[in-house]
Amino acid sequence: MSLVFGHMAGLIAAGRTRRPGSGGALFTRACSCLVTLLLACAVWIPDAQAKDAYKVEIDAPDPLKDILKEHLDLSRYRDRTDISDDQFHYMVETVGDQVRQFASTEGWFDPETTATVEGEGDQRVVKIKVVPGARTEIRRVDLSVTGPAATQSPRQIEEMRKKWGLPVGDPFRQADWDKAKEDALVQLQSHTYYGARMTASQARVEPEEHAADLSAKFESGPAYVLGPLEIEGTRRYPARIIQNVNPLSQGEPYRVERLLEFQRAVQNQPYFSNVQVDLLEPPAATSAEAAAQQETVIAPVRVRVREYPTHRLSSGVGYTTDTGAQVEGRYSYYNLFNRAWVFDSQARIEQKRQYAFVETAMPPDTHTYRNSIYGSYERTIDIESTDLTSWRGGLKRSRSREKYDTTVSLDFYYDNLTPYGQPSQISKALVPAFAWTRRDVDNPVFPRRGNVINTQVGVAAKNVLSDATFLRLYGRVRQYVPVGNRDLFIARLELGANITSSDPALIPASLRFRAGGTDSIRGYSYQSIGTPNGASVLPARFLGTGSVEYQYWFKPEWGAAVFWDMGTATNNLAGVKIYHGVGVGARWRSPVGPVQLDVGYGIQEKQFRPHISLGVAF
Repeated sequence: MSLVFGHMAGLIAAGRTRRPGSGGALFTRACSCLVTLLLACAVWIPDAQAKDAYKVEIDAPDPLKDILKEHLDLSRYRDRTDISDDQFHYMVETVGDQVRQFASTEGWFDPETTATVEGEGDQRVVKIKVVPGARTEIRRVDLSVTGPAATQSPRQIEEMRKKWGLPVGDPFRQADWDKAKEDALVQLQSHTYYGARMTASQARVEPEEHAADLSAKFESGPAYVLGPLEIEGTRRYPARIIQNVNPLSQGEPYRVERLLEFQRAVQNQPYFSNVQVDLLEPPAATSAEAAAQQETVIAPVRVRVREYPTHRLSSGVGYTTDTGAQVEGRYSYYNLFNRAWVFDSQARIEQKRQYAFVETAMPPDTHTYRNSIYGSYERTIDIESTDLTSWRGGLKRSRSREKYDTTVSLDFYYDNLTPYGQPSQISKALVPAFAWTRRDVDNPVFPRRGNVINTQVGVAAKNVLSDATFLRLYGRVRQYVPVGNRDLFIARLELGANITSSDPALIPASLRFRAGGTDSIRGYSYQSIGTPNGASVLPARFLGTGSVEYQYWFKPEWGAAVFWDMGTATNNLAGVKIYHGVGVGARWRSPVGPVQLDVGYGIQEKQFRPHISLGVAF
């Protein structure tokens, strides 16, 4: 058998080296028509030869059928015309041996295979029928752990047994057996017992009884606790940046989740393009006897980073039906004053909005807080017949952790609101504020489970660089609920209020509220819901919007959605008018981020309106 297949492999390899049509290199302008004809023939001839030499039909259970279609020699070589009749008949005669080999990996150890050949020449059809018989199932599982974990961590061992991936009653599959052992070892290694290993494993299969008895033995090794930090790769920026965001404590038990948390904390800093956090093996015990008696080891934590250059330039384009097409650019310098201070500048030009922002931020301190000073300019043009120019500047102290962001700020607002055909309304306010954000989602770009919560509280006092005394409250919650393996349900609630006894017009317009648009109430124009004033719609004191959406994903990247939005923005809660919007949409998980295309129907306005949101970063 080995000689026959060795000869066949040689034929196949030789066949792969023949590439008709290589004479195309002789192409010249003088004989272009002739060469074009020859190339067409060269393309046509291999296509003719690519016709299957015979066909294969397989009758077997679906899991086994897919494997046989891909791996049986008869299936793999059916398009080869250089296989002799002897080789073909040999593959037909021995197909039962191959089926038995592949079927055993799926838990069928005694299949019956019949193979018949019908027709002649290239009309031959090989019909393979497989009766797999009874499938072998798991009868017994024996998992044992020796070492310190057996007495120190019985709960962890019991959890490993509960999560064993091939329980009693399941069909025996070789791939599942291999994965179950690997997962059990990873579970042991991921918490405390970093050096755990599998010492023995056995799958004892009784084909006549259609049963498999599994056993796996693990040695936990000593318990690992975290030691000192060792940092590699810092050259431009000081290592204290990494030390200051380190959430780990020396002496705490090793857990892989904690190392990943540390890795994300470093990765979130603007200085590093790549971060890897792992354990260094502690020094070996001086003797085998000492190693055997060692129940706890202290392992240093190693952080390896790759730094960004000190200068970074990025740009992007996008489009949204709210404010139109946009182009933006961003420049950052990460080592201002040679002290790793970050200078960040950004400019965005949209059809209905222009925005510019500059900030200087210090590196995180020992409590992971970043102190910064910033200024921004924003202008919106002809949004519901109003123009708004807003200047803003202030000081911030912010901290970003695994799931939570907190910011304490002192912000000064200076707004110039110009309704159509009316004089400008200038307002200003000095606002001490607090913002808190919680992100608990399974994927930050394409979430399917969890929620995002944002809250803001600000206050201003009249005559303290402010035109009015007010308390500003704002909150937004978005909940993601998976449905089945692909579909998704999303609910959103947004509330805002400016509590004041003064004229609302004295509060800066950028601190008041309007509703309507892509991320608000679809079916209505962007910020078209607020306080009517002549031909204009002005921002209001109160805001409330909500939304429910169901997304049906017929492919991993493509989906459709139905939604219902509702809400309002008003100065007076008495007799408030609630606006409703319903519609359908398309969703695309593009390589650069989510793309959303919706058509909403505004029930109160009796109008259809498209809502599109997409963007590309460079």
